Amino acid sequence: MQVKTRLRFLIYFSAVIFIGSLGFYSLGEDWTVLESVYMTIITLSTVGFGEAQPLTDVGKVWAIIVILFGVTGVAYLFTEFSKELFRFDLYRRNKMLKSVKKLHNHYIICGYGRMGAIIARELAEKRQSFVIIDNKPEKIRNIDEKGYLYIEGDATIENTLLEAGVKRASGIVVVLNTDQDNLFVCMSIRSMNNDAFLVSRCSVDDNAAKLRRVGVDKVVNPYVAGGHKMSELLLSPQLEDSVTIKTPQQTSIEFGIDEIQLREIDQFDGMMIKDCRLREEYELLIVGIIDEAGNLSVNPGSEQVLHRDQTIMVIGTKENLERLKASI
Repeated sequence: MQVKTRLRFLIYFSAVIFIGSLGFYSLGEDWTVLESVYMTIITLSTVGFGEAQPLTDVGKVWAIIVILFGVTGVAYLFTEFSKELFRFDLYRRNKMLKSVKKLHNHYIICGYGRMGAIIARELAEKRQSFVIIDNKPEKIRNIDEKGYLYIEGDATIENTLLEAGVKRASGIVVVLNTDQDNLFVCMSIRSMNNDAFLVSRCSVDDNAAKLRRVGVDKVVNPYVAGGHKMSELLLSPQLEDSVTIKTPQQTSIEFGIDEIQLREIDQFDGMMIKDCRLREEYELLIVGIIDEAGNLSVNPGSEQVLHRDQTIMVIGTKENLERLKASI
């Protein structure tokens, strides 16, 4: 609330309390100043406490007048407060829109659920420019606390996407609650920006093809991806990490990173990496070496000598990693 509004409110109620107290003091019989002020306050607040002293008919009329002025003051306060809230929300929205309008080649996150929050955190850590679209007040408060740019609105409405700079965005991820909403939003995005890289969440596999048909570049089913990852860890607990690459023919090639202790491969002791012939015989690459102290050397040279107290990090397809381990 602005200073002038607060000052007007303070002066008004001070005057009401003063005049009300003066009236009770003048009209009452043997009323003290404290009793007069007390009677004015409980009359204005309508809390229902008993009268300081029995009121005469004239005193009751005066109490009615004080109540009317008090209600008028409260109504005035509520109106002014509502106006200030509206002005503040409008100011904050305009300020946010100005910040978003400055963005070019940025990213847009449609939906701030669990996945949206993770994506926003990753982009923020990588210092990428992005804006979030969501319409739930509690999520907007959380976004605002984190200092992210956002548009408060429904992503299924085209004007909301335009406010987020959909035509200037280089990448957009759609992670709304339902596949129907994701599909509708992706269709709207493609009608306004055919060049942005578009990623969408999909909960039902049958809907993935529909999303691709409307122009989605990558479709992610978190349940399938999570289940696949957990099954791989269950079947190959020694597998450090893995990534699945889709070919243009929609076939999957899975690459993994595994740690191999050289004490298990005696013939590598004292050999240079280029002489191990892992690439030629197994189509595997050594991407890191861990020494006995646990220090990691990334991307070692081909002439680096290996020792049996080291551990090598090898990348390749799962089948080739299994072939190497079977030969040890």
